[in-house]
Formats: sequence, structure tokens, C-alpha cells
Amino acid sequence: MSERVGLGVTFNDRFFFSIAYLKCAYFAFRSISPVLTSIGMHRMVYARSWRKLIICILITLKVNGLYVQITYIKSSVAKGAVCLDGSPPAYHLDKGFGSGINNWLVHIEGGGWCTNVTTCLFRKNTHLGSSKKMVTEIAFSGILSNNKQFNPDFYNWNRIKVRYCDGASFTGDLEKVDPVTNLHYRGARIWLAVIEDLLKKGMKNAEYALLSGCSAGGLASILHCDSFHALLSIGTKVKCLADAGYFVNLKEISGREHIKSYFNDVVTTHGSVKNLPTYCTSTMKPSMCFFPQYIVHGIRTPLFLLNAAYDSWQIRNILVPGVADPHGYWLSCKLDIKNCSSIQLQTMQGFRMEFLSALLGQRSSSRGMFINSCYAHCQSEMQETWLQDDSPVLDNTPIAKAVGDWYYDRRSFQKIDCPYPCDKSCHNHVFGHN
Repeated sequence: MSERVGLGVTFNDRFFFSIAYLKCAYFAFRSISPVLTSIGMHRMVYARSWRKLIICILITLKVNGLYVQITYIKSSVAKGAVCLDGSPPAYHLDKGFGSGINNWLVHIEGGGWCTNVTTCLFRKNTHLGSSKKMVTEIAFSGILSNNKQFNPDFYNWNRIKVRYCDGASFTGDLEKVDPVTNLHYRGARIWLAVIEDLLKKGMKNAEYALLSGCSAGGLASILHCDSFHALLSIGTKVKCLADAGYFVNLKEISGREHIKSYFNDVVTTHGSVKNLPTYCTSTMKPSMCFFPQYIVHGIRTPLFLLNAAYDSWQIRNILVPGVADPHGYWLSCKLDIKNCSSIQLQTMQGFRMEFLSALLGQRSSSRGMFINSCYAHCQSEMQETWLQDDSPVLDNTPIAKAVGDWYYDRRSFQKIDCPYPCDKSCHNHVFGHN
């Protein structure tokens, strides 16, 4: 049994709007600032820049005006399919309409992982570990938008955002619950509970289906791609999209294998081994099978990989984690790629080459690929990067069109960008000081 709750706009929703406005202002000011510093300021250019800001805000209001209520799967608690704190899993569903009424897009939320009791205990008291801490309404934009202008191929589908509250990309499954910590490692059960609930709501009759996700959710869309396909009807057209989910196994700048150890802790803590592909776990250490580069070759369902070659999360946490830079030499560079020195950029170019090396051996005719040279992480959820007038492009094609063309077999799309800083269409992330 499912329950939908949530009325009104929350503080977090207002915060979302504020951030969107600030982003609009940032990109507009970026184009205004060179004009302001020139001696002969051209009023026409100045006015055009401010007009761009106003249009951006209006688009933000129009696009992000859709708020979708939360659905708690309370019946799953009896099956042990629960978040870290034992609360029921949740998702947000906006029903399809018109020609998309029998089509389903299941998008998995991102949010990193927890590696041990300490980090999972902290996570348990946040929205990433408890449905009790989740806002009851969230804005749908980008690939989840219901606006044909901004999401032409999926706007009228049944669109679902699966909330992430297990800390292991929905792979964990330990029966025992520590009575002291009350931590539940049940991500794999959550995954099945969500899909079973959606099947009851009509997904069993799906004509078209797409499993997507961002970051840790993007990794989940890779790990669960074939199982998602298997749970649907034989006649359903099924594909998967991983946005910023292609995490690579490489050494950090000091030469240590930080991410390998990190993923090993995730897999061990959550008991994820049984839910990783057996064709991988039978040939190598199970925790290595958390890395997409070692499993995508065995995925039978068509898969689209959307990723920045200078993935900002991977640069900040795999290439240069805090423990590898105790004196903070990389801090300014990690906050804004424009602050990077020539030596740091050279190191990042090396990261790009290793990323591409881990990627290029995985090509197949059914695979889609949009690898741009941006300093970014997750580009399908935000309207400004999914589809807008100034959104990122490869081969003059925005992400939304590339994914849509690939999904509907209008044309294949396997494009890799030239090295930074060649791509002027990028929306590079700029982080605040921690």
C-alpha cells in the first residue's frame, strides 16, 4: 500500500528557487562583466545581457513550477525494505498523459555513499538515510519536466524520482540489524519494493521504459539496468541512462588507491556482494564490481553514458580527495576550474585520459555516449544543462536531443568532446568554500 502526502511549498523548495535565480544571475553577470570593465561600454550589449537574465528567471519560474508529492511505500517495512533508519522507502510520481500514458521514466536520486557505522549513523539522520527527513514535495525539471518545450521526448511519460536512502546505490542486503545503532542495510530490498509498487500502478503495461539516475543514482542505473529490464514485460522497450555514474578506478595524486579502498568499505559494510553482477564477482574482487568499467561490458540492455570528462565530483573526491591535499594546494582549483594552474590542469588532463581509457573499451552499437569536457557533475536534472538555449552541446546537439534520438532509435550518438577549455557551451560548476 502506498501513501501520498505533502501540501504547500516547503522552505527547501523556496531555497531551490533562490539557487536557480542566483545561477541565472551568475551566468548573466559572466557575460556582463567584460562589458562593464571596458572603457566604451556598449549599451546594447549591456541591455541584451540583462534581458538574458530576465528571460532565464522567467524560464526558471515556468520550468520548475511543477512540484510532485512524495509517496511512501509503507507496506515494504514488513518485508525489511527500509531506509538506513528503518523508515519506509519513498518516491515521487508525476503521472503520464496523452501519448505517454503507458511510458515510464524511473530516475534514481544521487547522494554519495556511507562506508562504515560512523558515516552511516550520520547519514541516518538526514534525508539520505531516512524518509522522515525528506521534504514532501520536490520540483521536477530537466529530464523530469512535464513541459514539451524543455523535455520533448519524455515530458508526458510517467516520471518517477526514486529517493535515495540506503547509502550503497541500492545494493545492500544484511538481515541482521544492530540493536545499538538500529542501522538497516537494505538497499536491494528497497529497489525491488519500489519497482513492485510501480508495476502495480501500471508500469507492468509499459510500452516504453527508461531507467536513469544521477551520480550514485547513475551508478545504480548501471548496476540495476538488466534487472529493471527483466522485471518488465517482454514486449516493453527498455533502455538505461547513467548520468555522472561512471566512477573510474584510478590513483589519487599522491599515488594511493583511495577510491578502491572506499568502494571496498561500501560493499563490505552493506553486504552488497550478492547483488553485484556474478560475471564480475566470479573473476575479480567483488568490490571492484562497484566500478562501471568492470561491469558494463556484460550489460545486455542498451545503455547511455552521460558524463563530464572532468567530472567535478571525481576530481574532488577521487583524483584529489582531502587526505591527498592536506595543505590545500588544490582547494582553489577544485572550487573553480578557472583557478587551476597549468600544472594542475595538466594533472586534470591526465585524469581525462584515464577516464576515457576506462570508457572506450566498453563501446557497443547499442550504447549511447555524451562525454563533454565540462567541470560538472549531473547534467540531466537541471534544466540549464538538459535543454535550454545555452545548454551544453556536442556536435551542435544538446543532451536532451542526444538522449531522445538514441532512445527512439532516430540516430545513434557516441560523441566525446575535445579537451578543456575548447568547449564554450559548458556550464562549469563553481563551488563555495567549505
